[in-house]
Amino acid sequence: MNHVPAALTKKPRLVVIGNGMAGMRTVEEILGRAPDKYEITVFGAEPRVNYNRIMLSPLLSGEKEFDDIVINTAEWYQENRIHLFSGDPVVEIDRARKVVISRSGTETAYDQLLLATGSDPIMIPVPGHKLSGVVTFRDVDDVDTMLKTAANGGPAVVIGGGLLGLEAAVGLQARGMSVTVLHLAGHVMERQLDPSAGYLLAQELGRRGINVITEADTAEIVGTDCVIGVRLKDGRMIPADLVVMAVGIRPNGRLAADAGLTVERGIVVDDVMTTSDPDIFAVGECVQHRGQCYGLVAPLFEMAKSCADHLAEIATDGYAGSVTSTKLKVTGVDVFSAGDFSGGGETEEIVFRDAGRGVYKRIVLEDGRIKGAVLYGDTSDGGWYFQLMKDGQDVTELRDTLAFGQAFAGGSAGNPLDAVAALPDDAEICGCNGICKGTIVSAITEKGLTTLDEVKGHTKASASCGSCSGLVENLLAATLGGDYQAAAVKPICTCTDHDHDNVRRLIKAKELKSMPAVMQELEWKSSDGCHVCRPALNYYLLAAWPGEYVDHGASRFINERVHANIQKDGT
Repeated sequence: MNHVPAALTKKPRLVVIGNGMAGMRTVEEILGRAPDKYEITVFGAEPRVNYNRIMLSPLLSGEKEFDDIVINTAEWYQENRIHLFSGDPVVEIDRARKVVISRSGTETAYDQLLLATGSDPIMIPVPGHKLSGVVTFRDVDDVDTMLKTAANGGPAVVIGGGLLGLEAAVGLQARGMSVTVLHLAGHVMERQLDPSAGYLLAQELGRRGINVITEADTAEIVGTDCVIGVRLKDGRMIPADLVVMAVGIRPNGRLAADAGLTVERGIVVDDVMTTSDPDIFAVGECVQHRGQCYGLVAPLFEMAKSCADHLAEIATDGYAGSVTSTKLKVTGVDVFSAGDFSGGGETEEIVFRDAGRGVYKRIVLEDGRIKGAVLYGDTSDGGWYFQLMKDGQDVTELRDTLAFGQAFAGGSAGNPLDAVAALPDDAEICGCNGICKGTIVSAITEKGLTTLDEVKGHTKASASCGSCSGLVENLLAATLGGDYQAAAVKPICTCTDHDHDNVRRLIKAKELKSMPAVMQELEWKSSDGCHVCRPALNYYLLAAWPGEYVDHGASRFINERVHANIQKDGT
C-alpha cells in the first residue's frame, strides 16, 4: 500500500475529497485568507484538472473547447504546492486513524478533511436503461460520448425537460442530431418556470427544430445491445441512436455514510459546514444544510466562503442558506427565474406580456417585497430583481414601473454606470463563478486593472459564459472614470471590421436572415467570407432565426480557429 509522506513542516494537513467546483473554490478561498496555513492534498475522481461543470452545455454545442472551461490548470496546483491525485477517488475514510484510502491504495493522513463529493445523476430504472447509447449529462466523459454519436447525425432523445436536459437538447441539435425532449410534467423547466414561460420556451425550441413532448411517461428504452428508441407508456415509440437521461441529481453521501457520519438526504452540516465529526467538513451538492440540498452553483460558492473562514480561523457568521436564481445557457434564448413564484396565499403578482417581442415577465410580491420572479425574452433586469429580493427591499413605491425594469425605477438608474455604481458590494455580477461587485472593484483598485481581460484573469468574472461582460465593463468605467478605455474592437477576421458582439447584435437588429444579407449590409470586404467567418455567421444566424435561416451544412461546425477568435473577443 502506498503512503503519502508526512509533511516536513508542522503545518496541519488538509485533505480534500473532490476536485470539482465546490471543493476547489473552498481551497481558493482558504489560499486567499491563509495561504501558508495548510499542506493541501486533493483527490479527484476524474482524470483531469478542475473545470467549470456548468459550461458543459457550450462544450457540447461547440461554442467552447475544454481548455476554455478549465478553472485551475495543472500549473496552478503546482504553484500553490497542492498535491493532486486525479483519476484516483477516495474509497474509504478511516476516522480512527485519520487517514483516507484511494482506489490505487494510496493512504493519506489528515488533520482536517473536506468532503466535496458532489452529486450523482438519477437514472430512471426502466427496462433498457443500461444499454449502450444511454448516457447522463454530468461530466466531460458524458459530453465526449454524446459527441461521438452526434458525429453520425441521427435521432436523439433527451429524457427530462429541466435545465440540463434542454441544454443537452440544444447542444445535440447544434451538432446535427434530430432531437426529441420527453418531459413528465405539463411544461418544461417546471421547477424554474411557470406555465406561461414554459409554453414560450417550448415554442422557441420547436422553432429550432426540437420536438418537445410534455406529460410523456417513459415505459422502456428499446434495444438489444444498443439503444434504438424509447417507448412511452401510451404506446408511442420515439426512434433514438442516443438517449440522454437528465431527470435530476441526488447528493453523493455514500463515502460519508460508510465512515459513520450523519447522512440524511445529504451529508448533514452546520453553518460553518462541519459534519458530525468536528475534523471533517463538507461543501457543495453532497451536503444538507438546515434541511436543504442545493444543486446550483451560487450556494456552493457561499458554502465555500463560510467553510474557508472557519478553516482559516477567521470570525464568521457562517452560511445561512441561499436564495437562488436560474439562467438557461442557450444562445439566443433568454430565461431567468429566482425565488418562490408559486403564488397563492397572501401573494400578489405583476405580469407583463409583449407577444410581438416574445417577452413575458412575472413578479410575485408579498408584503410589498419581491418573493419570486420569472422572466422570458428579456432578462436584462434579472440581476436587479434578484438583488431587491435578496435585500428584502420594500418595492411599494416602485410598483407602478417595476415590470419595466431598473431604467424606469426613477433616480439615476437609467444611466448604466450610475446603476452599477449603486449596487451593494455583495451584489453578484458573475453567476457562473460567484463573483460579487466588491471583489471586482477591489481587484480593479488594488491591482491597477484597466481592461476586461485583466479583470477576467484576476477574478474570473465574465470568464465563462460571458453574459456579464457588459456589467464588468460598466464597473471598470464607473470605478476608473476618465482613466478607463474600452477594449479595442477585435474583428472576427480580415473580411470585416465588426467583432462577434456587433455581428450578433446587428443580425437581430437589421433582421438579417442569410449570409449574403449579412455580408452586404455589414459591408464585408470579401465576396463570400472565409473559413473563419462563415462558420461563425452560420451559427449566429441559426441562433437568431431558427426555422427561418436554412443551415449551411458546409459551415455547420465552428472550428478551432473560430473558437480561438470568439474567445479572444470575449463572447
